[in-house]
Amino acid sequence: MPKKKTATPKQTRDSDHANRLLDSFGRIAAILNIPELNYDQRLNRILDCILEFLQAERGSIMVVTGKKKELVVRAATRTELLGHVQPLDDDSVTAWVARHHEPLFIPDISKDKRFKGQCRQDYKKNALLSVPIIHKEKLLGIINVTDKAGEENLLKEDVTRLLDFTGLVLSLLVQQSLQEEIKKQRDTLRLRNQELHRQQAMRAELSKLLVHDLKGPLSEVVANLDILSYSVHDEQREFLEAAQISCNRAVRMVANLGTIDKIEDGRLTLIHETVDPRVILEESMSSMRGLASIKNIGISLAIPDEALPPVELDRILILRVMQNLLTNALGYSPTGTAISFGCRVADSRHLEFFVEDQGAGIPPEKRSAIFEKYVRISDKHDALVGTGLGLYFCRLAVELHRGRIGVEESPAGGSRFFFILPL
Repeated sequence: MPKKKTATPKQTRDSDHANRLLDSFGRIAAILNIPELNYDQRLNRILDCILEFLQAERGSIMVVTGKKKELVVRAATRTELLGHVQPLDDDSVTAWVARHHEPLFIPDISKDKRFKGQCRQDYKKNALLSVPIIHKEKLLGIINVTDKAGEENLLKEDVTRLLDFTGLVLSLLVQQSLQEEIKKQRDTLRLRNQELHRQQAMRAELSKLLVHDLKGPLSEVVANLDILSYSVHDEQREFLEAAQISCNRAVRMVANLGTIDKIEDGRLTLIHETVDPRVILEESMSSMRGLASIKNIGISLAIPDEALPPVELDRILILRVMQNLLTNALGYSPTGTAISFGCRVADSRHLEFFVEDQGAGIPPEKRSAIFEKYVRISDKHDALVGTGLGLYFCRLAVELHRGRIGVEESPAGGSRFFFILPL
């Protein structure tokens, strides 16, 4: 029968050390997962576990913080040290460890010049351990241990034991750093959102004031221009028509602003009525013939021979959508070209209205953006080209009818704007 081997004293010590280390790791892992504990409470409990394992009475955990990259005591057996700030550019022990990123064992602090002038009565034993906590070659903190309990003193081999704990402390420091960064980003985002809401409120209020202050004067100007049109001489009619174009453009802008505000605020209620598509097409086109003739641009009605089904909509709102699209086409169409304006049955449940021009067209990458607020198709200056609210208004009005608006290349090579409404 083989002889049973007896464990050597060293094997027993190693086994005891491993069991105690595993027990300490388990306790620290449990501490990291206690939601009721804050950051400092976790650090202090972890420090207690480390000191218990090393059988030491005193220690501290210092964390790098601040723009100046100073070390601050966040956990300590001596509570009076909490919050103490240690610069990294002096000749202290912790500053040396911070600069060199290396652990330090001092067997006798009374013989170390870095303790010159420090109070020796604060230490019961001479030996001291100080190890860095490093993440990706960046110093995050330092663990210090002094005053071994009992008759023994700290040994150089305790440095290795202390280094075993830096990974667990590191996980807490990294977690805290991430939480602080997330909080900082949230605070920044909150402030930006507050400023954005403030600016949006100011713009909304300004829009309301503009609409209110411009409605009256513009209406008066329009009325006066209409009166003048009956008595003006032929050589002055060109100037009168130019004034009417500019004034009508301003009226549309004011109307768009007022309606956009109501739609965005959810205050606009549609007034539904059953409408013959041909009638509303002719009505909107007739109001644009004068502007088209001034620019020498033809407008033709494109509708099928068979009768179109009636559609239920807010006639005034959709009439303005059609006028906006026609005005937009007139503004970007070269002199001498033609615009096709019409309607067709898209399917059994939808009607499609469209405006086709022979202009330069719109690049595919810009076709979705032009329906956003204040976006213009190009930098072209024209009496009929607005500030980027017309198409945005059209999109809001069509979507309010549960419809869809878009733009594509027209058969003539220009742009084909369309919107689809449910029957």
